[in-house]
Amino acid sequence: MCFAAPNLPLMHARDTSGNPWFPPWPAVDCGRVDHEFVLIAGAGLAIMIAASVFARRTGVAAPLLLVALGIGASYLPSTPAIHIEPDIILAGVLPPLLYTSAVKLPVIDVRRNFGLISWLSVVMVIVSALVIGALVHAVFPSISFALAVALGAVVSPTDAVAATAIGHRVGLPPRLMTVLEGESLVNDASALVVLRTALAALAVTTHFSLGHTVLDFVWAVVGAILIGGVVGYLTVLLRQRLDDPVLNTTISFAVPFLAYFPAEEAHACGVLAVVIAGLLTGALGNRRFSARDRQTQSTTWTTISFILESGVFLAMGYELPELVNDARTETSFGELAGLVLLVVGLLIGLRFLGLAWPALQSHFGPADRLEQVQAQLDEFEERLEAMEPSSQREENRVAWARKRLARSRADADFEEREPITGRGLLVLAWAGMRGVVTVAAAQTIPAGTPHRATVVLAAFVVALFTLVAFGISLPAVIAKMNFAAETAEDRRDSVQELMRQIGSAAIDALGPLEDQTIDGEPLDPEVVHSLKDRIVPRLISGSQQLRPAKPDTRDQMATIQRRYLEAMREALNTERSVGAYSSDTYRQVQSFLDTLEQRFMTA
Repeated sequence: MCFAAPNLPLMHARDTSGNPWFPPWPAVDCGRVDHEFVLIAGAGLAIMIAASVFARRTGVAAPLLLVALGIGASYLPSTPAIHIEPDIILAGVLPPLLYTSAVKLPVIDVRRNFGLISWLSVVMVIVSALVIGALVHAVFPSISFALAVALGAVVSPTDAVAATAIGHRVGLPPRLMTVLEGESLVNDASALVVLRTALAALAVTTHFSLGHTVLDFVWAVVGAILIGGVVGYLTVLLRQRLDDPVLNTTISFAVPFLAYFPAEEAHACGVLAVVIAGLLTGALGNRRFSARDRQTQSTTWTTISFILESGVFLAMGYELPELVNDARTETSFGELAGLVLLVVGLLIGLRFLGLAWPALQSHFGPADRLEQVQAQLDEFEERLEAMEPSSQREENRVAWARKRLARSRADADFEEREPITGRGLLVLAWAGMRGVVTVAAAQTIPAGTPHRATVVLAAFVVALFTLVAFGISLPAVIAKMNFAAETAEDRRDSVQELMRQIGSAAIDALGPLEDQTIDGEPLDPEVVHSLKDRIVPRLISGSQQLRPAKPDTRDQMATIQRRYLEAMREALNTERSVGAYSSDTYRQVQSFLDTLEQRFMTA
């Protein structure tokens, strides 16, 4: 971010050849400039905190408040002109934001909603960019087709920040939250690929090639998956070997950039590489990171995400007056209003049409589809029961098949337990807000492009309009749908049932307490009695009120408790791979086991 105090030149300037040049600077007190920067940063943090507190007490989405406060701050007297370079957002802010969202998003939820997420974040993004580009160029011929497609690309990706903030507050079903978050993660990549191709066409021949876009998109996806997967896997292996939360957290800061920049250098999609690295880190981290590392990373990245998201929305509002001034020189208010209304109308129409297709598939599909799936699974289970493995290899194959069968049954139960109904699709359609990526991507359109200021301002106003209009009305729409919320008692029962299940699995895995030894020596009888009657039952039932052991038996009891904890964690990972419970239940049980692990480490 660069800024200029009043009557001072901006920090970045170029001559007509495109090379950096530095005009004669007036006498500037560097301490004064640094002091202004500190004041701006401090004021920004204070506004973010105040907006967040106010949002929690009033129910208004924090992004809306931040945009409004940013607009108000821009009109204060003697405020400096702040210019945020688009590359800072795309390469410095967006990767950490996507990474922290991807790490938290359960892979099993992404897998179960992969079809709908792919439809919204890939197909609908490309269709929206092309349709908007064609109609904008037809209505406003002065805007070239390539530039119009670029506009369509930057306004096509949705931003789930405001929508999920509202959804958490008003009780949006978890599956719909997953679809919104997953769509927001992937559609950024799709939109930026289309934008990059459109800008290349704009710079060279002003001719947009659909075939080139498809090929570019395929490589962008494949390259991003490879690079993001390699970066995620290698960094997890490295962090697993380091028993230091400070070093592990420091490495985690580098992961999004280690994925982003190599992917961009390879002309793949950097943001998708970040998403893949984040998803892989989150999935492997449940097994390979210690409880201390997970808790430290969660707190740190939540703080970083809050600052970055709030800062971008605040900057959106702050830069609006300057964007308006730039656009006045090349367009009229009527033309700009017509362009914005056309784009907003197309976005709304395409969003509802895009979600009408899954609704029609669900409505006209087989009414007994789930029953057919269950019948197929029952038939498959009968064949498995009839098999008699004659070798270890065949036994392993049967065991793998049984695990796949359990996963398929869990998926079918999930579809029956949490279906996406017409009401859910209506909420998804209404949650099509735009935000960070739209504003940042629009500003990457090269300077000097005819009608650039108009297109950038139009994209900004579209994002602002959708944030305000849908952000204000979305809570009422969700309330009208009357979604059945899971009660606190149901959540507690699910957690306790899972705890009992993994506790029983741990007992089966370790065997009777009387048969266990430590360094070849049998356990003290008093330790066996205490563990059998008090400690282990409390451990597997989820009670944190574990009585302290006597000093002479404390070491033995701590060792056995750690064994049970490790066995329960392994059972939890096995059960998570099946997915019979909700992601929130797995998260709560893992948090409980992490808390116990921390207690045992400090005991």
